[in-house]
Amino acid sequence: MEITIRDGGPDDIPVILGMLDSCVEWLVGLGRPGQWGTEPLSQSPGTVESVARYIDEGRVFVAEADGVPAATLTITDAPGAYLAHLPPPGEPERYIHWLASDRRFKGHGIGSALLAHAAEETRRAGVALLRVDCYAGGDRRLVAYYEANGFAPTETYSAGANGDWPGQVLAMRVLA
Repeated sequence: MEITIRDGGPDDIPVILGMLDSCVEWLVGLGRPGQWGTEPLSQSPGTVESVARYIDEGRVFVAEADGVPAATLTITDAPGAYLAHLPPPGEPERYIHWLASDRRFKGHGIGSALLAHAAEETRRAGVALLRVDCYAGGDRRLVAYYEANGFAPTETYSAGANGDWPGQVLAMRVLA
């Protein structure tokens, strides 16, 4: 399987939303709806707006497996407003949003390839810090995934209408 990573843009929004929906379906099938719920994210106006906004504010990358879109992420210069209550890092950073993959490609290293690409893009920009946040509930498998890809946990936070969505910020140094 040949993995290539290309720049994406607004025309990729339907593909990205399809990947997010694939993740929701997979998580629900595992009995793990706590991360993104049970309904397709493409049906959530807030999610659609968020995906479009981060594409507009940053750079979106789409990983393709043998020419088929398989995974995506977007990097911007800062986390979203939902993390405004956390202390800023005190230095320039790049921030990963909406890492998702079409679950048909699970286990092929495509997400890891995208994370490595984001680290390289951050390094090329002369920025030393790359951060991401994720769902930290249940068994913390997603936190462990980012740790396995070179990120270290930093701050924790709670989100959601009732503050019942546990989040974890993680960071990676890409320049010494």
